[in-house]
Amino acid sequence: MAKLVFGMNLSLDGYVDHEEFAPGPALFRHWIEHVRGLTGSVYGRRMYEIMSYFDEDHPEWTPELHEFAAAWRNQPKWVVSRSLNSVGPNATLIADDVEAAIGGLKRELAGEISVSGPELAQNLTGLIDEYRLYLHPVVLGRGKPFFAGPRPRLRLVASDLMDEDTMRLTYVPA
Repeated sequence: MAKLVFGMNLSLDGYVDHEEFAPGPALFRHWIEHVRGLTGSVYGRRMYEIMSYFDEDHPEWTPELHEFAAAWRNQPKWVVSRSLNSVGPNATLIADDVEAAIGGLKRELAGEISVSGPELAQNLTGLIDEYRLYLHPVVLGRGKPFFAGPRPRLRLVASDLMDEDTMRLTYVPA
């Protein structure tokens, strides 16, 4: 049975915004290895559209960005959307009965499946096995909250310093 994990970079005040802050080299290396080790990822439409940037190489990329893109392209992706008609390479569209479809993936696969996107995570709260909050020393005061809906009761199981500024807090449902 696969483990469903929701983890994202977020500000100290709980917002996710990839345009306001970025991981440093050590944390980016962590993300490359994390993506390489995944069984696959489940995306909401908005997060998938952001991440599909990695479907094609860009001349300005560093070697690390090329490495991340290769890992991202290699993994299976499931995209939850009622508005998209198609998705890119190595991706499957899920338009209906999302909870049943994701529950089926958990039962059928082994390893770790990443959930990407706060609104999607809100809809999958009962299926998520672990929450990983990558706290950056930034205060945004606005934006998309990590917890987009009702906050699940959680229990802290680990805390790790990921680089000189970023702490990962790992929680499981209480």
